Amino acid sequence: MTDFAPDRVLVPELGRPRADEALAYALETFPDAEIVLLAVVTPLDAPLSEGGVLERHEERTAEARASATELLESAADSAATDRVRIETVEGRPGTVVPRYAANEGIDHVVMIGSGTGSDGFLRRFLGRGIAGTVVERTSRPVTVLG
Repeated sequence: MTDFAPDRVLVPELGRPRADEALAYALETFPDAEIVLLAVVTPLDAPLSEGGVLERHEERTAEARASATELLESAADSAATDRVRIETVEGRPGTVVPRYAANEGIDHVVMIGSGTGSDGFLRRFLGRGIAGTVVERTSRPVTVLG
């Protein structure tokens, strides 16, 4: 446990492997905090967009929300998940996560770091991973799980 007791913790859900670890960490480490599971829909023109098939905005947003809901439902402690609220936002994760944290009264951010999914070795090597960008751009404390 930690002495730091945030009221609101943000867990970005970027459609990546191991997102469940970030949610589990937030639930366990901050047992009294409200957890915001933020489903981020990356624009199709962004370099990290999820495919070549153009989908309608509404479908992509619904899929991101469904992915976050599935992640929440798979959380081990269902009593703790009562503290979790799912929000959906569209944009580049390195921009929208810090903006959401600042505008919505978030006290702490918990996320998976570089080296997972499409945020692999080259991005980590070049220092352009999403987690690094979030750390750089937000004034809130960020816990990055490796």
